Amino acid sequence: MDSVESLEEFYKRKFELLPENLGKDIGHFNIFQIAPFREGKARSVPYRRRDFYKIMLLQGNSQVYFADKVYEIKKQALAFSNPLIPYKWEQLDKMYDGVFCIFNAQFFHQNTSFTDYEIFQPGGNHIFELTDRQFAEIQEIFEAMEAEFNSGYKYKFDVIRNRISDLIHYGLKLEPSTSLFNHSVDAAYRISRLFMELLERQFPIDDSHLSIDLRSPSEFAEHLNVHVNSLNRAVKSTTSKTTSEVIADRILQESKVLLKHTTWSISEIAFALGFKEVTHFSNFFKKHMELNASKFRNAG
Repeated sequence: MDSVESLEEFYKRKFELLPENLGKDIGHFNIFQIAPFREGKARSVPYRRRDFYKIMLLQGNSQVYFADKVYEIKKQALAFSNPLIPYKWEQLDKMYDGVFCIFNAQFFHQNTSFTDYEIFQPGGNHIFELTDRQFAEIQEIFEAMEAEFNSGYKYKFDVIRNRISDLIHYGLKLEPSTSLFNHSVDAAYRISRLFMELLERQFPIDDSHLSIDLRSPSEFAEHLNVHVNSLNRAVKSTTSKTTSEVIADRILQESKVLLKHTTWSISEIAFALGFKEVTHFSNFFKKHMELNASKFRNAG
């Protein structure tokens, strides 16, 4: 399995064909209904990153996995995913319904930096449970988007971009903005955001992406072409954590995923996460989790 699913792979997996406008300079957009499902085995989407953005309106009981976090959708929700965030989706209800749209960065002609919004940031919230009223309001936006997409209007994609913005801002209004989003876009913020993007691009670890490449603040600083002191100050000012703490938190998240969802040995996991010795990984995991990796793996 590839660590990142491309738009081409998405279409081959779902439809075994490619749309005509997939490679055009205009960028790509499409919208799909999730057909109600009543019988047989519940569907799921595998844990991996995608190279496109996705906004989903979901109705029914399901679980979504982001790194070591599991979110349960009890009734209905609005969900966002982006190329930096790997996720797995499992449908729990036999009766399930919804709609989703996909688009790439080129669809917005590079005029929008989606990582400025918490709903597309690795540490932000990506799923929002909805009331019936909220569900109906968002459903209207999707219906208007789909009607526009199927129309012959010459400038329909300009209208669709506005509808996508409506969905993004609806999600942002469902929860108060965090201090990171309100942070002025200065040099420290830009450095910190680029660091977080570079960190997330190393995950998930899987059979085709067997190990991380960057582990230390100095390695990240070198790739970002900044002095390590500048990186440390930027990360501290925007996250209230040291660069090493942020890296350790993300490695810990991935270690829990690998322990629970793979059959890799603990030594294989240790080396994949950049530890030169298995004992170093064992000590790291026990320090943060207060139990050893074997007990964590075998715990219910």
